[in-house]
Amino acid sequence: MSPQGTAPYDEQAAARPPGPLIELLGVSKDFPGGTRAVDDVTLGVETGSVFGIVGHSGAGKSTLLRLVNSLETPSAGRVRVGGRDLAELGERQLRGVRREIGMIFQQFNLFRSRTVLGNVLYPLRLAGTGKAEARRRAEEALEFVGLAGHGARHPEQLSGGQRQRVGIARALATRPGILLCDEATSALDPQTTGEVLALLRRVNAELGVTIVLITHEMEVVRALCDRVAVMEDGRVVESGEVYEVFARPRHATTAAFVGSALHGAPDGEQWERLRDRYPGRLVTVPVVDGEPVMARLSPLLRERGVDFTLVHGGVGEVRGRPLGSVTLELRGGERDVEAVAAELAAAGELSGAGAR
Repeated sequence: MSPQGTAPYDEQAAARPPGPLIELLGVSKDFPGGTRAVDDVTLGVETGSVFGIVGHSGAGKSTLLRLVNSLETPSAGRVRVGGRDLAELGERQLRGVRREIGMIFQQFNLFRSRTVLGNVLYPLRLAGTGKAEARRRAEEALEFVGLAGHGARHPEQLSGGQRQRVGIARALATRPGILLCDEATSALDPQTTGEVLALLRRVNAELGVTIVLITHEMEVVRALCDRVAVMEDGRVVESGEVYEVFARPRHATTAAFVGSALHGAPDGEQWERLRDRYPGRLVTVPVVDGEPVMARLSPLLRERGVDFTLVHGGVGEVRGRPLGSVTLELRGGERDVEAVAAELAAAGELSGAGAR
């Protein structure tokens, strides 16, 4: 979008009160039959941030998202958007809040009978935008997502990635301050997922749109989010800044999600193969930004006269900072090797299989 196109976002942000843009305060949601989909959730999403909500199917993620745009009402607790308690708003005011919130979906939810341009025009016409202004905004949104010149085509003529771009253009056409993403990349291949995530980064960075996305893929959180909440059985079991959650997961569910995105530690079968191949003591040591692994280990190994071989490892990046682990074979006197392993364990320097 053009620089002029970003002005409404800036004006909306300036008009909002200080504090989180989205707040959920002790929110629960019960459905008929006694099902509690969301259980006492308290979260805050800051203006201009990208917030991820991760969890397995049935964890309550989608219901939580629907509470934010008031498609569901909480059974308990409060939901605030832009400082406004949604429960205190009338239907007309709620429609105004919803106009500030765009949404994109896993299955794109495009009208097959409408052209690409017609799909993007649809929410603008619902909002009562004049015909000329609506067309200008729709074409501007299509240009922003890289689909200029595709307006006359129909959704079935597009690839999955292009259809998701149409969905993003449609969500942006009304110039929302918030974009909700419901498993927006789950139906896409890895390369197309990367392209869509790059586009969402632009939406956040260039337009200042606050993004809340739900996913079961920790790689998506790793690539895009500033903060993350992990859900299980309707509850938030862990939340925090993405790097800290990846580096030091406190809950078993979080650790399992992190392990799916960071492949540095050997799994059970790999561990057994390494034990067959290397007769020494195997330890897995985390590599965390600001804590060089060998700078920590070298003095301890020298003091004990223990040698090592690097036998497995993987170090990647999370939010531009290194994170991963290395597995070492320790060799030397049995008591010295065990003393090194014990000191590492006592200092919390062993992870995964290395703690065995």
